[in-house]
Amino acid sequence: MQPVSDKRFCCGCETCAVCCPQHCIRMEEDEEGFRYPVTDRERCTGCGLCERICPERHPAAARTPVECLAARARDAAMCAAGSSGGIFPLLAAATIRSGGVVFGAVFTPEGEVVHRRAETLEAIRPLLKSKYVQSRLDGVYAEVIASLREGRRVLFTGTPCQIAGLHALLRGARPEGLLTAECLCHGVPSPGLWRRYLREISGGRRILRIDFRDKSRSGWQHYRFTVCTEKGTRSIPARKDPYMKGFRRELTLRPSCYACPFKSGRSGSDLTLCDLWNVAEAAPQFDDDRGASLVLANTEAGAAHFRALDTEHAALSYDERVRARNGGFSEQVAAHPLRGVFFRELAAAGSVVDLLRRMVRPPRKHPLLSKLSELFHPRPS
Repeated sequence: MQPVSDKRFCCGCETCAVCCPQHCIRMEEDEEGFRYPVTDRERCTGCGLCERICPERHPAAARTPVECLAARARDAAMCAAGSSGGIFPLLAAATIRSGGVVFGAVFTPEGEVVHRRAETLEAIRPLLKSKYVQSRLDGVYAEVIASLREGRRVLFTGTPCQIAGLHALLRGARPEGLLTAECLCHGVPSPGLWRRYLREISGGRRILRIDFRDKSRSGWQHYRFTVCTEKGTRSIPARKDPYMKGFRRELTLRPSCYACPFKSGRSGSDLTLCDLWNVAEAAPQFDDDRGASLVLANTEAGAAHFRALDTEHAALSYDERVRARNGGFSEQVAAHPLRGVFFRELAAAGSVVDLLRRMVRPPRKHPLLSKLSELFHPRPS
């Protein structure tokens, strides 16, 4: 078996494995815990379809959103159900009520993150809330295409690279029944790392609930990372959690995430959904710590679907303030200087928690340097 593409650029969207007519490409996890396509050279006919389909090899042009909005669901329960303003729960419910099907990321009983379909309002629940780990698609693209051929409405949500992968498989066609909604992606951490981290913090006990963005206790602005097991609950501020620190400091991301070619509307997604962290200045009427969304309608279809929802919303200017204050817009970010060291030590690490803590700990200043700094840059009294 041989790698299909350079790991520095492969986003893991799985399109090459889906499109191969010989079914000779499969996804395998590497030493960092990310899945990459590998091919059976003996079965490969050299047709080149995987290269023609691959969205990484055929980047699209950037585009400016049709509309930029601050928004949240009028229904307080819908707002509480989402990580930010409850826009995805509204979209999903509207799709189900029209007889459609929704595809999104869920936690398995073991805590793995995979894409699944939902066809009832109850089945939407596992798809809600953010999952800070790369999800497996495992044949979901084929299910999406089959549902569209049946004439059903489809809402597909995922990262920009997953949206781009779906559009690549559709060969540029935009079926009327398809609506795509992407998260504003900061990057995806390693599934292999997440598996080990979850096992360690849960003590190997049965997982009952995982919520990376628990706003039930401390509000939206100060969300917590909560893991419930059969033996109890671990809930701490997300900014203090070692896994989340590694994610936010560019330590644990997939190599291709450091130069993403699918942002700025390049994925082809109809909608981009994210948190509106500068809500106090951009839309103070929503600044009550319940959650507020930044919604980019990238297509007229996306704008029309959004307008049909029961939301409170206000138009925003798509300017530098919006992009600078809400993480995930940067197409290129610098990897943490210890990223390579971290993944080299990961395999032999006795404790993933300790390794993460050591890598994200701020460097200690030499006492003499600290005194000199205080001398020349005294703290205000």
